[in-house]
Amino acid sequence: MQTSELSTTSTAGLEIRTNRRWVADGVELLSSMRFAISLLSILAIASIIGTVMKQNEPMPNYVNQFGPFWFDVFGKTGLYSVYSAWWFLLILAFLVGSTSLCITRNAPKMWKDMRSWRDNVREQSLRNFHHKSEWTAPLAVEALTRKVAGQIAGAGYKVKLVDKEGATLIAARQGAANKWGYIFAHCAIVIICVGGLLDSDLTIRFQEWVLGKTPFTGNGIIAQIPEKHRLGISNPAFRGNTLIPEGASSNTAIIQQKEGVLIQDLPITLQLKKFIIEYYSTGMPKLFASEVEVTDHATGKHFPATIKVNEPLLYKGLAVYQSSFEDGGSKLKLVGYPMAGAGNYNFQLAGEVGSSTPLSNSKGGDSTVEWSGFRAINVENMAESGRDVRAVTKSKPLDQQLSEGLTQRLGSAAKSINAKDLKNVGPSVQYKLRDRNGQAREYNNYMQPVKADGAWVFLTGMRESPGEPFRYLRIPADDNDSVDEWMRLRAAIMDPDLRAEAARRYAARAMPQTVEGAARLRGQLQESARKGLDIFAGDDKAAGYIGVSRFLEKLPAADQEKAADIFMKILNGSLWDLWQAAREKEGLPQITPDEKHARFLQLATNAFADAFFYGAPVYLQLKTFDEVKASVLQVTRSPGKTVVYLGCLFLVLGVFCMLYIRERRLWVWIRPDSQGGAHALMAMSSQRKTLDFDKEFQGLKARLVGESGSAVEPGR
Repeated sequence: MQTSELSTTSTAGLEIRTNRRWVADGVELLSSMRFAISLLSILAIASIIGTVMKQNEPMPNYVNQFGPFWFDVFGKTGLYSVYSAWWFLLILAFLVGSTSLCITRNAPKMWKDMRSWRDNVREQSLRNFHHKSEWTAPLAVEALTRKVAGQIAGAGYKVKLVDKEGATLIAARQGAANKWGYIFAHCAIVIICVGGLLDSDLTIRFQEWVLGKTPFTGNGIIAQIPEKHRLGISNPAFRGNTLIPEGASSNTAIIQQKEGVLIQDLPITLQLKKFIIEYYSTGMPKLFASEVEVTDHATGKHFPATIKVNEPLLYKGLAVYQSSFEDGGSKLKLVGYPMAGAGNYNFQLAGEVGSSTPLSNSKGGDSTVEWSGFRAINVENMAESGRDVRAVTKSKPLDQQLSEGLTQRLGSAAKSINAKDLKNVGPSVQYKLRDRNGQAREYNNYMQPVKADGAWVFLTGMRESPGEPFRYLRIPADDNDSVDEWMRLRAAIMDPDLRAEAARRYAARAMPQTVEGAARLRGQLQESARKGLDIFAGDDKAAGYIGVSRFLEKLPAADQEKAADIFMKILNGSLWDLWQAAREKEGLPQITPDEKHARFLQLATNAFADAFFYGAPVYLQLKTFDEVKASVLQVTRSPGKTVVYLGCLFLVLGVFCMLYIRERRLWVWIRPDSQGGAHALMAMSSQRKTLDFDKEFQGLKARLVGESGSAVEPGR
């Protein structure tokens, strides 16, 4: 029985000791430098990711950028909002705990060492120092002690005299504040991390967990959003945006969340009186500013304020920054032109940015225009590229030549590989055209013609998703700086009767009656011209140069180049007659055949070929507008900001102490000499052995030995 009890007691004691050892090892690891450095490395990598990858963007943007697979991977790891990810905040918390433990364990030791004189040394141990010196003096021990102690104190050292057996020890120290550098630096890490945690969204998550707050995912008026989607004015930390059109006001901020948005109620109301934009001579913006009227809800106080970039409004713990600007609901008037069929007409259309306008089935194929943006000023690089985008080289296959030429024409009119020539090209309107099936393409149309590659053209850009750049269709401007002539030619190309008439005219013009067998040749040429126009007009599968390329691919490879030259000559000639026939049908005079109009016809032909990829039933041209600006302000409450500033101060002090304060220790052992005088043994040490320390030692040695006695050979 006793043996069993002893065995049980021994086993329990072993388990307790084992648990204590595990706890001690865990504390040792948590407070170790290698653990803290590992955490800092992970935070540094996460911060780099957060800097490179745009944070808190709409989720569709990430899908378009990374694809479905990586979008899901990055989403699960929280990379779209790194600084509020649970693992990032957890690492911050562990870093605070690790550094706090390190300070708790080592600060008392450092404090004790700073106050210690290390006066328990022996004479023999001083002889083992690298920096040491001995000398004798014809003075009594007490006299020499007083003299040497005074000289050391005069050099800036704190001095303590210690009586030893038959000797006196002078212990001196300087630069003990060096260890404060380590304490300050470690405290700075803790303070900065605490400040970061205070400014994080932990308070918002706490309200979601405890108070049941949930993000709002629908659409509606902000004032009518339920309370469970709103955060009170007492919320201690947040960062949100508010968009205010000119003349309107706002007392809320929008906080983006992964699943939607939270509405943050503000203790003030901001009314935008005027939004100011100033530009450089090139047209680039140089100043954004918002003139606002601030109303305090608690006191009813009203006061004006101007918010500029880097000059925020600071009021009662809130900071309001000028973030960006957007359109606040500009009113637009446009003219629509059909881009399909043989109809040549136009219609009036009005819209407001932020709203939508339906198009009737006769005009837009039962589509809806969603007005997404308007810009009164657009600064583009209009430098000439020095190349003709219409050029077709004979060193490449025809289909590759046509494809490259098409890519060049559909590219941005502003791109250049040689130089930059920034110019304001005027207003533009951006909208989405959504069909009955919900599919949408986005368009960006410039109001005024732009000079590109030496010709004036109207630019209308198209993209199928927000992650893509706009590809621009270039519609040439006619003699009246309008798109009317191109629209007339486009409709004529799609009209079978006009194509047949143009083929007849071309054949008659190219094959006069005086030529032998003219009737037969004219008939063949007329049929070739009509067929060429039909191929160029195309169908649902191919049109323009793509249709021409597919037709030529059916011919033997050896005949393709020659056939292409003949085909394009007939096509260009018949298109001229088609243009004339279209004008004659509408009672307009004939076009003068000159170089200017030949250039226009070539550009118009290219634009028609590109229009196959435009993908819109109508082209909308901006005519007039009434601009309404809106300011985007960022509203923040950052209680951790002051804490972070304090941590930065501690960090500066710590680095200064560690780099510029050197701890030095000095001992002088004085004992009676056999010749009736006194013998002195000096030793000196420092944490960092530098040339300055060697110089200081030599200077102090020369001063003490030279003024109190004569040097003794080492080893005496």
